[in-house]
Amino acid sequence: MEEQTIVLIVGAGPAGLANAACLAQLSIPYVIIERENCSASLWRNRAYDRLKLHLAKEFCELPHMSYPADAPTYIPKDQFVKYLDSYIERFDIQPKYITAIESCTNDEGKDCWISLACDVTTSVVVRYKSKFLVVASGENSAANIPVIPGLHDFTGEAIHSSLYKSGAAYSGKNALVVGCGNSGMEIAYDLASHGANTSIVVRSPVHVMTKEIIRLGMTLVQHTPVNIVDDLLVRMSNFVFGDLSRHGIVKPKAGPLLLKEKTGRSAVIDVGTVGLIKKGIIKVHGNISKINGNVVEFEDKKESSFDVIVFATGYKSMANTWLKNGESMLNNDGLPKKEFPNHWKGANGLYCAGLARRGLAGIAIDAKNIANDILSTYNTHRFEMN
Repeated sequence: MEEQTIVLIVGAGPAGLANAACLAQLSIPYVIIERENCSASLWRNRAYDRLKLHLAKEFCELPHMSYPADAPTYIPKDQFVKYLDSYIERFDIQPKYITAIESCTNDEGKDCWISLACDVTTSVVVRYKSKFLVVASGENSAANIPVIPGLHDFTGEAIHSSLYKSGAAYSGKNALVVGCGNSGMEIAYDLASHGANTSIVVRSPVHVMTKEIIRLGMTLVQHTPVNIVDDLLVRMSNFVFGDLSRHGIVKPKAGPLLLKEKTGRSAVIDVGTVGLIKKGIIKVHGNISKINGNVVEFEDKKESSFDVIVFATGYKSMANTWLKNGESMLNNDGLPKKEFPNHWKGANGLYCAGLARRGLAGIAIDAKNIANDILSTYNTHRFEMN
């Protein structure tokens, strides 16, 4: 089977949906394919129950549609999913679900992209021919678990945070969370709140903020140099939380907004975890050196036994496994070579959306840039598919 379209979008998460909406607004034909059986599967199926958007709603809107007027400032997971469903309905987005991309190759002779995708249900392979290709498969397409000696022989339960739902099942058990980003800190809080004996591995320096401090910073930085805003945020954080280094949490040298801008690493929005750490209810450890049975040995040679390990160690992009001509845009990790905000465009009609680690606000910027760029070429040539 073969289908022709002007734009092929790979992925129906928020990035793919945003691109579809922006293209629809400009009357540019597209096809959007998704390997899962629903849109935004990460949010629907792989997010823990208590998750809320960590940024205020004004920084988390997709293009051309605001949240309902009565929506809370910090949107819960279920409400965000409803927002996406309404978004799909408003812009009449019709993803081809259970369609797994196998390869995308640029045909320079015919000035188009040839993409092969498999209908998972029927095993029928469809050949898509498009002038433009948008990689919107996400930086979170595959769970990332570090290599640790002895992990395969761990006698307890080891899961990635994408499979974690609630701490209710772990009451009274010894639980270790690996990773101190927003997911790790919140999962540690959830486990402790449900009565688990909780520890967390803090592997690298991290800024800890309140949601109000970050909201203020993101508002101020639109009018004030980032270094001045960062200095204010760090001072406010110190006032609220005090010196956390005595508890095993060290601040990075770069400020929170600059660090996000340069590396994509976000500050942690505290949900109560720091208070439990200060009380000794949640214990902080450094890196793991090895695992023996159910005993975890840390780099400081301390040992503890655990019933469960939750790896809140992030995800990785899988775009390089199927994108055959992406060298102009993506590095070996499947992430953009160029820094934000110039990362979204490659050669020969290749684009990426949602890979710059700028959250939903970054996705909205990418989608608008891509659609407008395609429009300028589309209007100039009004392609005829060969």
